[in-house]
Amino acid sequence: MEITFAARMKDFEEGIFQVLNEKKNEFLAQGHKVYNLSVGTPDFKPAKHIRDAVAQAAAGPDNYKYSLVDLPRLTDAVMGRFERRYGVELKEEEIMSVYGSQEGITHIGLTLCDAGDVVLVPNPGYPIFSIGPALSGAKLVPYDLYEENGYLPDLEGMDKELLRKTKFMIVSYPLNPICKTAPESFYERLIPWAKENNIVIIHDNAYSDIIYDGREGISILSIPGAKEVCAEFYSLSKSYNYTGARMGFLVGNKEIVAHFKRLRSQIDYGTFLPVQYGAIAALNGPDDMIKEQCREYQRRRDALCGGLRSIGWNIPDSEGTMFAWGAIPEGYEDDTEFVMQLFEKSGVLCTPGSSFGTLGEGHVRFALTIPVEEIVEAVRSVERSGMIVK
Repeated sequence: MEITFAARMKDFEEGIFQVLNEKKNEFLAQGHKVYNLSVGTPDFKPAKHIRDAVAQAAAGPDNYKYSLVDLPRLTDAVMGRFERRYGVELKEEEIMSVYGSQEGITHIGLTLCDAGDVVLVPNPGYPIFSIGPALSGAKLVPYDLYEENGYLPDLEGMDKELLRKTKFMIVSYPLNPICKTAPESFYERLIPWAKENNIVIIHDNAYSDIIYDGREGISILSIPGAKEVCAEFYSLSKSYNYTGARMGFLVGNKEIVAHFKRLRSQIDYGTFLPVQYGAIAALNGPDDMIKEQCREYQRRRDALCGGLRSIGWNIPDSEGTMFAWGAIPEGYEDDTEFVMQLFEKSGVLCTPGSSFGTLGEGHVRFALTIPVEEIVEAVRSVERSGMIVK
């Protein structure tokens, strides 16, 4: 029997992260030292009060049934968090849980798009921003992000005919992978522009708690009028190191939330109750751990970006996210080939920028997921490799 597969599977070749992971495992098996700066999985632990809440709930046999809906206490905790952290007042009908923002972004297009509808996605941008809408049959149109425009989309320069066909636009700052923030004035322009062009804004707010040098991460919903045209994904993965628990939320426009709830009611039976109880503890808990964690990420950024600049590789300081981003050194052209050479000669593993779009070509992304002391060692190893010429 010959099995044929959907044409869309051609778009899902073996991902670079899987390739890099296999390369890493080969290197480790040979006894080599590896500095893994490729995948953005936090190495910090969830706070004890969060783990205790999960463990206590997991001990209760009744908590293994279908949850079906979000616990009222969880919805209240989201309301409280957004009020305290962002000054945003949310209502119950403006909140729903998802299995992390990755899952939410994967499926939101099924709610908003018919086949052929245009979705605007950032270039460079995180891969799921494109993969998710593509699964709904949408036509993806990248909007390019250039240094001369502050890595912000050129809203006024977009083709009017294209905008008439556009259903929604994905925006995210601080943006993975380019590690740039957006001023509040950008959002103040974006919301009226979206209303004028009848375009929904989907905002991925994954990194507003990991932001550097005194900058303040905001929710787009704090901008007047945002709820009319915008829904925001908010995740516990990075701020609370709750990654494997898969706990996130879609908040904002109540019509978008209601329709997405209806879609997801057909494909899942709610988030595991112990995970919900852990999320309640996280959202209602103190921010001390989050703030100290951000300071530690900034120390790591300084060690990596400053360290690489000191040996002749001009990697600019990340403004936010748990990553750093920069062009490959002079003398190299192919970013994937450079990443493989760097790993083989130094043991430092990063991600080629071409994985994030055409404008990522010639760049690399580093994850700030090892301690400062190891980052210092990694920089020295890069220097000893002889691949960087001052």
